[in-house]
Amino acid sequence: MSQVSYFTKEGLEKLKEELADLKGRGRAEMARAIQEAREKGDLSENAEYDAAKEAQGLLELNIVKLEQVLATARVMDESQIDLSKVQPLTKVKIKNVANGAMMTYTLVSEKEADLKAGKISVGSPIGSGLIGKKVGEVAEITVPSGVMKFEVVEISL
Repeated sequence: MSQVSYFTKEGLEKLKEELADLKGRGRAEMARAIQEAREKGDLSENAEYDAAKEAQGLLELNIVKLEQVLATARVMDESQIDLSKVQPLTKVKIKNVANGAMMTYTLVSEKEADLKAGKISVGSPIGSGLIGKKVGEVAEITVPSGVMKFEVVEISL
């Protein structure tokens, strides 16, 4: 059984829309591509047909993966979030102890992660290292370049 993933309401809706699009438009386009390739003749030597069938397999795999994520997805009620410690969907302001740089991240599920928007996955090294920390605590986090220390400065929604 897969692990439960917590989403914002908007993030969950976006996933549902993506799944509906893949099942509707994506499957229709794939069927059309397979039909066009099939009309071009001998299937045993038709590379276009083989490519279309492979693309169809990848599309179906994506659909199954999204369905699995949605099956274990939960919308987190913001009114129930304890702001005394870092947890999924909280916004955390941290300070790099080594250089004093300040960063603010919102901890989200892997599917919602977007570094440009300041959203990091709870499963990422920094995200998982911050989970459970309180304001003033220092998290020692192992990242690809070594161990970094981050002080939790503020926790909010």
